[in-house]
Amino acid sequence: MIEIDISPIAFNIGPIEVRWYGIMVVLAVIAIIAITLLEAKRVGIADDHIYSLGAWAVIGGVVFSRVIHVIDKWDYYIAHPTQIFTFEGLAVYGAVIGVILAIIIYCLIKQLSIWLIADLVSPGALVGMAIGRVGCVLNGCCYGLTTSFPWAVGYTCPASYAPLGVPLHPTQMYHIIWNLAAFGVLWALRRRLKPQGSVFLIYLAFYAAGDLLIRFVRDGDHPYLFGLQQAQVIGILMLVVTVPLLLVRMWLYRRKTSAQ
Repeated sequence: MIEIDISPIAFNIGPIEVRWYGIMVVLAVIAIIAITLLEAKRVGIADDHIYSLGAWAVIGGVVFSRVIHVIDKWDYYIAHPTQIFTFEGLAVYGAVIGVILAIIIYCLIKQLSIWLIADLVSPGALVGMAIGRVGCVLNGCCYGLTTSFPWAVGYTCPASYAPLGVPLHPTQMYHIIWNLAAFGVLWALRRRLKPQGSVFLIYLAFYAAGDLLIRFVRDGDHPYLFGLQQAQVIGILMLVVTVPLLLVRMWLYRRKTSAQ
């Protein structure tokens, strides 16, 4: 068992706790914006659009990630209604939905191609998600089921969210590896994938598939529908929509180009 004895609290500023998770979220946002700026420069999109879109995406991601988390844990929050408006729990799928809505609204207002902007953001989003999961590792949240695998992790810091001294699947690391692998594929293929929107749809499919599988060995989430967690149900729905849409759009594009 690999022991993790790092406190989730990085440091204190007076009575304020600065947690590693929050630091990693900030670094994730910076990484997403930086990579998206590189992609925007490649296709001739002004930097100002990326900075503005980043602000919109942060707001949309935080709000919707909180909403989805509260819905998922409704039994708890109905008994503790005053905690609904804190930010002690966030759902990654909520962040994805919130960011997508922010992109759509911003592009409609600024008359930009939604598919193009979504393609530009997608590779960086995977890197950002991987960085965010580093925060989960240090926080002890999103931990896995008990296991006897040699790469099991065990938390020993009392401030950790994970049960102490128990060998667990390092599901946070599974997410990191999956997201970085998906980033490598998208980054290598991004110039060749046609039509616009293909990079974005593959990003969604990659993320949904990985999250769906990893959650079978992840603890802490109760069954939501047909014995599956809420995030797994969302992942299945996302795959049902994105994969056929991707294939149909690619087929129509190839048919159109071959007819010219």
